[in-house]
Amino acid sequence: MIRRLSALFTLLAIGVLLLAACAAPATPAAGTPAAGQSSPAGATTATEKPLKVILFINGTLGDKSFFDSAQRGVDHAVAELGVEAKTIEASYDATQWEPALIDAAANEEFDVMVLGTSNMIEYVQKITPQYPDKRFIFFDDTMDYATCENKFANVYSMIYKQNEGSYLAGVYAAAMTTQTMDGINADAIIGSVGGQEIPIILDFMVGYEQGAKDTNPDIQVIRQFADGWNDPAKGKELAKAQYSQGADIVFQIAGGTGQGVFEAATEDGKYAIGVDSDQAMAVKDADPAQADRILTSMLKNVDNSIFRALQLHRDGKAPYGQVESLGIAEGGVGLARNEIYDKHTPDDVKQLVDAAEQKVISGAIKVETAFK
Repeated sequence: MIRRLSALFTLLAIGVLLLAACAAPATPAAGTPAAGQSSPAGATTATEKPLKVILFINGTLGDKSFFDSAQRGVDHAVAELGVEAKTIEASYDATQWEPALIDAAANEEFDVMVLGTSNMIEYVQKITPQYPDKRFIFFDDTMDYATCENKFANVYSMIYKQNEGSYLAGVYAAAMTTQTMDGINADAIIGSVGGQEIPIILDFMVGYEQGAKDTNPDIQVIRQFADGWNDPAKGKELAKAQYSQGADIVFQIAGGTGQGVFEAATEDGKYAIGVDSDQAMAVKDADPAQADRILTSMLKNVDNSIFRALQLHRDGKAPYGQVESLGIAEGGVGLARNEIYDKHTPDDVKQLVDAAEQKVISGAIKVETAFK
């Protein structure tokens, strides 16, 4: 009997621990809505204080790409929604991310914290349940909502179908590599440089390669990784190696490291495709020669999605406790069509890309993904 009681108490203890691990966050203060609603601070009126927002970046601004796009989204919310915002740059040193996040969550005054990237998932999933009265908008990856019901009821996740936008980049690169123009050789070879070999970057590459192969089944696509996000010298080295192997166009998916890809394209008289932001327009005034080598960019509209999320929060419609997936149809991703694109791109290539875009939207083309 004693053994049976002991075993029973052990099972009960394990059950209590499991329930605690999967329990919903502590009951919010009176007046705080449940998951799927914004906190009262989101609905700013003339008699209420402005919504306080923190943008937490696990890197630094100035990449002219991903993090700068996030900042633009918050800046837009400051201008249009009247929020008060502060940006925390935690550097590219991964050892600093968790302590910086812990410090920000504990000591900063905020209603909503905006942050993202798959590299932050582990830390965010530890921290957010500790602050049930705060709201978190997480971009470019998602919480493990299925693990424990309501554990992340205060987190709204946004993911992007970067494979769809990259599919268009692949269609475009494959079509352009057959053109007769300065910097394009007779070989059907294109390339890509990723920051790290992680699922989200592979998702870009899978879409890019599918688009290229659908356009030209005989095309060769070179794939390499820099193993870092803020190393332009490495990006330049890899791009130059790909250009020397016959690639005409290299797709950079490497944050600040990708700046080196653009430098290599300019020096070697070749071409590049940017990522996340319209990178040609970002450098056009400061370096028009380099901008002219960035034929287009695969747009991950982080800025628009963050502004939209803060607007939803303000209106009490942000789907906290859930994830939204934003593709071409939702305006989450796309391809930059600017003056440089217009200058270099023949009409038949434009039509090819436009047709591919419509087929992705309609579902006639199913873009492969690195996420299974």
